Amino acid sequence: MADDYLSRIGKLIRDARKHRGWTQAELGAALGTSQSAVNRIENGGQNISLEMIARISEALDSEIVSLGYGGPMHLRVVGGRRLSGSIDVKTSKNACVALLCASLLTTGRTTLRRVARIEEVYRLLEVLNSIGVKTRWTNDGADLEITPPAELDLAAMDQAAARRTRSVLMFLGPLMHRVDRFKLPYAGGCDLGTRTVEPHMAALRRFGLEVTATTGLYHAEVDRTVSPDRPIVLTERGDTVTENALLAAARHDGVTVIRNASPNYMVQDLCFFLEKLGVRIDGIGTTTLTVHGVAEISCDVDYAPSEDPVEAMSLLAAAVVTSSELTVRRAPVEFLEIELAVLEEMGLDYDRSAEYFADNGRTRLVDLTVRPSKLSSPIDKIHPMPFPGINIDNVPFFAAIAATAQGSTLIHDWVYDNRAIYLTELTRLGASVQLMDPHRVLVEGPTRWRAAEMMCPPALRPAVVVLLAMLATEGTSVLRNVYVINRGYEDLADRLNSIGAQIETFRDI
Repeated sequence: MADDYLSRIGKLIRDARKHRGWTQAELGAALGTSQSAVNRIENGGQNISLEMIARISEALDSEIVSLGYGGPMHLRVVGGRRLSGSIDVKTSKNACVALLCASLLTTGRTTLRRVARIEEVYRLLEVLNSIGVKTRWTNDGADLEITPPAELDLAAMDQAAARRTRSVLMFLGPLMHRVDRFKLPYAGGCDLGTRTVEPHMAALRRFGLEVTATTGLYHAEVDRTVSPDRPIVLTERGDTVTENALLAAARHDGVTVIRNASPNYMVQDLCFFLEKLGVRIDGIGTTTLTVHGVAEISCDVDYAPSEDPVEAMSLLAAAVVTSSELTVRRAPVEFLEIELAVLEEMGLDYDRSAEYFADNGRTRLVDLTVRPSKLSSPIDKIHPMPFPGINIDNVPFFAAIAATAQGSTLIHDWVYDNRAIYLTELTRLGASVQLMDPHRVLVEGPTRWRAAEMMCPPALRPAVVVLLAMLATEGTSVLRNVYVINRGYEDLADRLNSIGAQIETFRDI
């Protein structure tokens, strides 16, 4: 191998190791070699075989290193096993990505506690690192420290990483305060059909941001003479739209009123974070936010995002479909109350603990203990609504739950163009899921599950739904190319194994 090729491979390995929060010595121990050998590999000073690259890929569980070598990751699931014990809910994926974008608002250091170690976060870190932001994992890889440079090098942005995450759209709000002109790649993420960015543009235009689109890029230009002269009414009560408006308003020197705002969990976490930066926000948890902006922010900030209600729902669904008794700890109950009410109506037997606060001191948590229950289909259809309705991302889990219940359940996923279509993949595992139109499916239960080998759906929540159904299936199933699951869940297979599942991770090497 040429020296420059070895150096490039070494840099990929070093970046993947740092993303995992390991030292060179820890990686050496996992590989059965020394810290000095890892140091030589990372600096391009040692020949490295394809076999060693595959071993490093396995140890770091990294698609970055494995691309072209180890291949995509798959899961082999031995189903029909009861889950038991207890499991903690991880911090919110959607809050963490918003807070990474919000870290660009301050010239000081940002410390985020118990950050979700997921591919979506890693992609944003690659983007931040490429424009000059220094990041490092601390506290044995649990926490993340972010230090911005005096000036961002936006021309050096890692466009490949940016295109793999829709969250890069939330760079618009912070960057408009730092530079007059900049470019962003088109946003990627899940394959959920056409999702217009116009609501973002309409909100940010009120702050003087004009965006034009060319092939593959958004070109942004800021007119600093423009300022909101009346309340901003969002045309869509979207989470990321509200977050972008908040990020723009945070450093607008004046008072901004945002109406039809999302009061969802990740928006509330962002508001709590902005308050720590000195930005006063009235109306948190409502659809009208009044933001008292601060023109310059230079303070250090230390913040702990709260737990993820969608992951909590995933774990509850895992218990329901496997007829298990399981305690899901640290569930943010404020964002699950409608889902729990529907499940209770369907016949779910469960207990909840007294409420206590998350580490941010604001979000209410409970421990939920679910027991095996004989469920019946709900009286009404399952459909999402803006908070406090059923969370948009929790709707797919009701497909697996409905498949275990007696009767017919209509699920109406009106938000996304084709996510409901992916729920028909459950038929491969024996479920009766009839597609009524691109937004609606009719689920007939109960289901006699059967094992299958299948490709992972390209959308995060339906992919996890398929995995949960495999847990309920007698026999061995295989779910291929699960990158999309790793985008939104940290070590999901291992964590399910810790409560009684039998899931093996493997690659075609």
